[in-house]
Parts: sequence; structure tokens; C-alpha cells
Amino acid sequence: MHTDTERCVRAVRSKDARFDGWFFTAVLTTGIYCRPSCPVVPPKPGNMVFHPSAAACQQAGFRACKRCRPDTSPGSPEWNQRADLVARAMRLIADGVVDREGVPGLAARLGYSTRQIERQLLAELGAGPLALARAQRAETARLLIETTGLPMADLAFAAGFASVRTFNDTVREVFALNPSELRARRPKGQPQTTGGALTLRLPFRAPLNPDNLFGHLAATAVPGVEEWRDGAYRRTLRLPYGHGIAALGPRPDHIACRLTLSDLRDLPVAIARCRRMLDLDADPVAVDDQLRTDPLLAPLVDKAPGRRVPRTADEAEFAVRAVLGQQVSTAAARTHAARLVTAHGDPVDDPEGGLTHLFPTAERLASLDPESLAMPRTRRTTLTTLVSRLADGTLHLGAGSDWPETREQLLALPGFGPWTADVIAMRALGDPDAFLPTDLGIRRAAADLGLPATPAALTARAAAWRPWRAYAVQYLWATDSHPINFLPV
Repeated sequence: MHTDTERCVRAVRSKDARFDGWFFTAVLTTGIYCRPSCPVVPPKPGNMVFHPSAAACQQAGFRACKRCRPDTSPGSPEWNQRADLVARAMRLIADGVVDREGVPGLAARLGYSTRQIERQLLAELGAGPLALARAQRAETARLLIETTGLPMADLAFAAGFASVRTFNDTVREVFALNPSELRARRPKGQPQTTGGALTLRLPFRAPLNPDNLFGHLAATAVPGVEEWRDGAYRRTLRLPYGHGIAALGPRPDHIACRLTLSDLRDLPVAIARCRRMLDLDADPVAVDDQLRTDPLLAPLVDKAPGRRVPRTADEAEFAVRAVLGQQVSTAAARTHAARLVTAHGDPVDDPEGGLTHLFPTAERLASLDPESLAMPRTRRTTLTTLVSRLADGTLHLGAGSDWPETREQLLALPGFGPWTADVIAMRALGDPDAFLPTDLGIRRAAADLGLPATPAALTARAAAWRPWRAYAVQYLWATDSHPINFLPV
């Protein structure tokens, strides 16, 4: 979008928050860059240039606006709706792969050369993978500076910097303030911690309907791993350097997030996974406008706009749970999962009580005696095959997965039909166009609305909903009275 100057200028003049994260405005006369909704008086069009990422602005020598704080804007919805190389790379960078494994590690995961990845990212985003990861480290540093009382040296390494000097230089360059000055500008009343607990706000593009989003997560919560407590969804997180507990609660203009981490280096990954789980970088206006073109769907969208797709913080975990849930009720699926967690999950300490384990890894599940699994033999075979493929690396589910290729790999496994493959594509891989025409709830809702009820006819009708069929699924599911469609009380 950043190449459409006229459209960008209109968005800046109208201070349209919908475009926050889509592009960034760099002001030639001041040397700063802003989000489109910056509250200051818009500069003259001739003094504005537009960039597709904060990293590109920083690469061009601009510093972040102290008023609108563009580094805290929602992420671009582009990376969650596309399956090409650039989108997959951006999802992996957000998950901290470059910081942990370097650009060669990113290239290895994507199956391309480092040169190809750098060239494509530069062409589309104006910055390479190192610059994009650096911008993410700067954002993490700002969060830690403003929300903790950690000494700056400890904070620098927690944010992912290799040295205190690099940390100081980056903060000064990006924010035009040194770390101590940035901490002194912390808003009054800002929560401050000295341990592993952090309180922050996760932004999103309005509208956001929390009913099915949190309702689904709470209704399917696995005891010991997830719970709904005091108006927040809480769950344990398995992270690169340790583990964490996230508490996420809906607010009118943000998601209240409280993270308890065993290692603060996991902060950016934990935030990225929470955002991905709640689908916070979606563009609900674009989604709803497309679905409203169908006159039978339009009333559902108008009644409760802004529905998101409830996703997952752990793709392999969700695949296992999808198999456990085949042809059984939600309660039965939770029971099966809870047994695995109690017997094979890693225990964790929850300061608030309630959460006891991390979900077991595929490697741990692959070592189980199949006869110990209390389920039909065919489903047992499906589960053991899945976890063995995940454990030996022949099947990889993650932020950088190629959606069509992974779907084909899943369908090749015994016991995997279109429903299981597509629900994993929708909720684990994040494919916004995944569709479930054989789902009983979808077929029932379609019949009630006057839509075709047979899978083939419904799929043909749903072609007009593309590329947002996963969101249409949420609107159709919401016609039922199942607990997944209601915000817990």
C-alpha cells in the first residue's frame, strides 16, 4: 500500500487508525516517522514519504515519533493473510528465529538461500531480515524499559541485544532518547515490575468481537494448561528459553496482557504468539466488507462485526488436540487431552494457582506405548503417526509453514480427512481462507440461513467469500448456542 501515495495521504489526513501497521509516514522536515493516525497536525504532502515497515524507516535514518509511538501499532495484516515467502519470513522473524538462529537459520527453515530472502524482503519491505529483527528488538527494549525496573544491562540482554553498547546505540537511534531518558518519560501510573511478571496492552484494529474468540478458547480449555479466571483467558506457554504463563483479557480498545516468564528473553516471542493466538493483526473492516457482499451472511456480520479466528500458541499442540477431538464432543476431547497433560506434561509453578503443566511435546508423546491411549485403535494410529512425524521433523507445523504443502502432508497421514486438515490449517497454521464445508455445525447453520447445505454446493457458494472463508466459519458457527460462541462470565 505504501506505493499508493494518494491513498496514504488521505489516510494520514483523516488520521485513520485502520491503516496503522499497513504503512508508516516519514516526515522529511523533522526526521521522524509516525503511524497514519498520529494526532499531530499532518505535514504537507510534499514532506511525506511512505515506508512499508518501521525497520525501513529506521534504515532510512528516521526516528520514532514520541507522540504516536509507531513501534506499538498493530502488525500488518499482510503477513497473516499471505502464504508466500515474504509473509512466511515475517512470521518467523516475529517468532524470534533471526535472533536465535541468524539469517542462515531463517533461510534453512524456509528452504531458500539467504540471498533470495534478503533480496525479496528488501524489495517489498525496504529492509532485510537483520534490520527487521533489530526493529523488533528495539520495540522489546522499549517495553522492558517502561514496564520493568530491571537494570539496563540485564534489560539489554533480555531484549536480545548482544551488548549493552549496541542496546544503547539502537535505543538512541530509534527513539532519539537514551534508555534512562526513555524510562523517565514513562507514563504516570505505568505498572512496574522487577521480576518476570509484565503487564502490557496489545493493540488491535477495531472492531473486535471477543465473544467467539475468548468463548472458543475458554470452552475448549484443557485443565492444567488453560483456564478462564477473573475475566481473562490464562494458559501456559512453551517458549525457546523457558516457559511462561499468559493472562489475556478483552478491553474496549486493547487486550490486557499479563506475562509471567521464566526467562525475559522470551518476551518478544510470547507477545507474538499471544497476538497470533487472538488474531490481533487482522483487518476486520476488509474481512467484514467482503462477507457482507453475500446477502445471507450480511445480517450475521452486521449483528456482531469484528469476529476473529481463535488460533493457538502452539501449532503441534493444536494438531494433537484436533486428532483427540475427532468425532467426539468438546468435553470428551478436553478429557482426553487432560489425561495426556497430567501423565506426560512438564509441570510448572503458577503463582496464581490453577495452571499446572505445559502441554507434552511431540517427542514425549512419540515415546508412549500406544496401548496406553484410551481411544479407538484407528484414532490411536492417527495420533501416533502424527506425533512421530512431528518428532522426527518430517512434518513441521509452525509460523513459517507453507499452507498448501502442509495441508497435503496432513491429508497423506492415516485418519486425516479434509475436516481435520482444514481445522489445523485454520487455527494452527493461520490460513484465513481455510473452510470446513463438512462440519456439522456449518452445514446446520447454512441450512437455517438458506445457504446450500451439501459440502460441494456450499463450497461453490463460498468462493465469493474468499480469501476470508475462515472468518465466514466463525460467523456461521456463531448462530449456534454452543458455549464456544459466548464470552464466559
